[in-house]
Amino acid sequence: MRKLGIVLCIVLLATAAVAQTRTRRSTPQRRRAPATASTTLDTAAQAKTEGASRIAIQIKNLTAFLYLYGRISKDLEVMTTSGQASPTTDRNKAQLKTSFEDFRVGLDQLEIYFRTTPGLQGYYVKLAGAAAGAAAGEEQAAAGRYDQAGKSLLGVVGRLVDVLAIMH
Repeated sequence: MRKLGIVLCIVLLATAAVAQTRTRRSTPQRRRAPATASTTLDTAAQAKTEGASRIAIQIKNLTAFLYLYGRISKDLEVMTTSGQASPTTDRNKAQLKTSFEDFRVGLDQLEIYFRTTPGLQGYYVKLAGAAAGAAAGEEQAAAGRYDQAGKSLLGVVGRLVDVLAIMH
């Protein structure tokens, strides 16, 4: 068994030595063409795809939140108007405040991304104001106007869908 291993090593070394001693024929090197418009288009297409993906994520998050928000907001309105404050009510209010704040921050970041990314600036005009809509919803929820806050977020979703539609 040991002899087989030694023979195998010798064969491999001999093969490597033969491969190194062969003369190589040089083939003419091809030069790369300078960057063309297609490279620029590829970059713009990638930016557009990334931007559309980011919008889609926001739409998914907002619609999932709004689905749950409808029930919670209704309960909070009933509790607030009847004066039946409880630790659960206070915890729900605090969670809503955090959720609205998170959406506003996420939409601010999305607007900045569109404003600063080449290839997406043209879509920024339609997107601008989405974060302001989330901020308005945040203020309305803090003031106990839950129905109005939900409508503000629905307006934000509508704006995002409009931007996504013109991107495709």
